[in-house]
Amino acid sequence: MITPAAQRSVMNPAAASGRAAAGPRRSLLVSDAVAVVVGTVVGSGIFFMPSLVAANTPNGATMLGVWIVGALIAMAGALCYAELAAAYPDAGGDYFFLGRAFGPEIGLLFGWARMTVIQTGAIAAAAFIAGNYLSVSAPLGRWSPAIYAAVIVIALTGLNLAGLRFGKAVQMLLAGSVTAGLVLVAVAGFWARSGVPTPVPTAPVNAAGFGAIGLAMIFVLYSFGGWNEAAYFSAEMGGSRRNIASALLIGVGLVAVIYVVANAAFLNGLGHAGMAGSEAVAVDLLGKTLGSGSAAAVGLLVVIAVLGTVNASILTGARSNYAIARDFPSLFGWLGGWKVETGVPARALIVQAGITLVLIGGSLAFGNGADGVEAMVAYTAPAFWFFFFLSGLAVMVLRAWDAGHPRPFRVPLFPLVPFLFCLVCLWMLCSAVVYAGIGSLVGVAVLLAGVPLVWLSGNQNPHKIETENTP
Repeated sequence: MITPAAQRSVMNPAAASGRAAAGPRRSLLVSDAVAVVVGTVVGSGIFFMPSLVAANTPNGATMLGVWIVGALIAMAGALCYAELAAAYPDAGGDYFFLGRAFGPEIGLLFGWARMTVIQTGAIAAAAFIAGNYLSVSAPLGRWSPAIYAAVIVIALTGLNLAGLRFGKAVQMLLAGSVTAGLVLVAVAGFWARSGVPTPVPTAPVNAAGFGAIGLAMIFVLYSFGGWNEAAYFSAEMGGSRRNIASALLIGVGLVAVIYVVANAAFLNGLGHAGMAGSEAVAVDLLGKTLGSGSAAAVGLLVVIAVLGTVNASILTGARSNYAIARDFPSLFGWLGGWKVETGVPARALIVQAGITLVLIGGSLAFGNGADGVEAMVAYTAPAFWFFFFLSGLAVMVLRAWDAGHPRPFRVPLFPLVPFLFCLVCLWMLCSAVVYAGIGSLVGVAVLLAGVPLVWLSGNQNPHKIETENTP
């Protein structure tokens, strides 16, 4: 059976017929979804976080161990999402899973959070990173990072409005480029001559024990963030329903290999102390092997990586907005509409870009935009990890309450894997609140502003929770 909240929902014939007429088409390949996973995850984190992880671990072996454990945690989460996405394919992704497990009210609250906090904040943060890098070589004045960030959001949204084939082609290109670039960085690291001096640490390595290693794990898990975005393509995945599970697991597996190999290369080329004292490990590594002129190449690689993150986030973010409009037409009908000829939720894309631009503008209260990344991370973190926890919990809830539903893929070692994933999410939630400070309170306030919408939804009649593509 399904949850009592879901049982209270009634079928909306208009919504059902509209969905049949215009909605997601099963046209995507596994490689398309893998490109989304790789492009979303492999952003700027791998270029900055290794030095922070090294600074909070006592030696190189422990540092690599932390990255491996982080990869295992990400894989545990991917296993959970693989079961949910294969069993319940829908453009809403987490929104749909949470609605199925805990009732449409919780699903709507997540949809609101994703539209106003989680996804739009993540897009703004990534765009700011690219803006910061571009401002170094081509400054545009006092507001340069924010100007670049806004232009990036507008340009990539326009590209995706042109059609799904354009958006996914760009994603494949960006993901392939950054992967190739990281392979070259890794080759340079393993080729580095041991006789060349490594950078002298500017700060001591923090070997204070478990607390420091825990902080290192936070940095690692932030670097792995975004792998779940492929779930939003589950309704558009062609072939077997297991294909979305394959895409998630292959994508996370590739990212894990890239991250571990890259850190092993950094360790070989710079040494543990050199990594801990570096402000830009890739720049220092290539400077050691190829000369100081390589810094520009690393900067270009970072920009490409971040553009891949922004594009993938735009691709997937608008799909949950479309799902909300589909299910709650009286509240969000103005947000709906799927353009069949281009294969995109056009209005949802435009609204998502508008909210992101508001966040970019609002972040200028923190300065000229250079601090926009930190502001957006603080803004999004608590809501992100709270709903991540609920999604892990949904695997266990739906196994009990919807046991008869077909599951083309099942999480192995159930319930241990989703239970451990939920514990990690709770730990990250607590850590996010502690380290994010007042910025997190702003995000929580915007999240709570969606509660009245949940109350209003009690008077709505969203269609009974079913999948986009029934067998």
